[in-house]
Amino acid sequence: MLRLSDQPDAVRSAALDPGFGIYIHWPFCRSKCPYCDFNSHVRDSIDQDRWRQALLTELDHYAAQTPGRTVTSVFFGGGTPSLMPPATAAALLDRIAGHWATSPDLEVSLEANPTSAEADSFAGFRAAGVNRLSLGIQALDDTALRFLGRRHDVAEATAAIRLAARCFDRFSFDLIYARPGQEIAGWRRELDQAVALAAGHLSLYQLTIEEGTAFHTLAARGDLVLPEEDRGAALFEITQEVLERAGLPGYEISNHARPGQECRHNLTYWRYGDYIGIGPGAHGRLTRDGGKWAIRGHRAPEIWMQRVEQDGHGSHAAEPVTPDQRWQEMVMMGLRLAEGIRLDRIVQETGAPLGDRVDAGRLARLIDGGFLETDDLRLRATSAGRQRLNAVLGMLLDQR
Repeated sequence: MLRLSDQPDAVRSAALDPGFGIYIHWPFCRSKCPYCDFNSHVRDSIDQDRWRQALLTELDHYAAQTPGRTVTSVFFGGGTPSLMPPATAAALLDRIAGHWATSPDLEVSLEANPTSAEADSFAGFRAAGVNRLSLGIQALDDTALRFLGRRHDVAEATAAIRLAARCFDRFSFDLIYARPGQEIAGWRRELDQAVALAAGHLSLYQLTIEEGTAFHTLAARGDLVLPEEDRGAALFEITQEVLERAGLPGYEISNHARPGQECRHNLTYWRYGDYIGIGPGAHGRLTRDGGKWAIRGHRAPEIWMQRVEQDGHGSHAAEPVTPDQRWQEMVMMGLRLAEGIRLDRIVQETGAPLGDRVDAGRLARLIDGGFLETDDLRLRATSAGRQRLNAVLGMLLDQR
């Protein structure tokens, strides 16, 4: 069995402090994709100056609550934040630098679509301080792009990827697989094309049907059927095989990177670090006043805006995260990572060691079954365990 003590030093010696991130949510899109359940909205017009000021105001609110922190990453997500003016990103980054210290290798990511109108703004975002782009490509097949409701074709996607490579030192793009009727040979060809276009990072997600989406309505009528579980597993395994061979191993269930090119902001989430969420529906976790607190913004953009202009922020009241909830959240996030969870972080966050948090018999069965492994440093899911993570979590977190 692969022992965690045999892992590279960079993995074995991850810092106790997983970083401090700032997530900024831009909730608007040109159109709503049929698979998307994110907090995104289509509006005929947007008052850009008003939105810039509201985001700055909420940023000021949370800066007052987190003095002395060092920001290690900023992530502009959505929605489609590449629809915001680059000047808005620049103003927010300037305000962040004025409120907090920032790490010398500060990562600033922005999600973008590959349509030509948005691609034209890449240089503007780079000048604003964005140093990592995440492109929502979703497929390298025109038929699949139409099925997924995307507004671009493969030629436009390829051009946007090449432009991103010229504008940014670091960039990534997303693909969605396990689409209805998807064949293994076709997905392998798509992966080969993705590897040829990629630099240091790729994100590959299995299609899921989420409530409240157009796809959910189609599935309920029987008009959309996802591949059988065995086919989905085979597509997952081929994804791991092709990207591992290409030097992009899976550091998280859906994310692959060359060593050192992992998304640092998302690692803060998965390592259960602190982060601020700015904007409609944005979430955060903050350690302060001797506890950990969950923050959550109002989802509706208009309500969020009204609250910001009235109260200085658009969030619901902060809620305490209990030690038991911290354990559950840490496990659900950390076992997605190939590196797993540091045992000392469990103690740091929950006040109790692993042995006091999980039934010894269930843990032993998961280890003996080849789904988990542990040593004196970490608990981690094996490749087989990550592929069946929902079942592993169900057994590990069962309190009966």
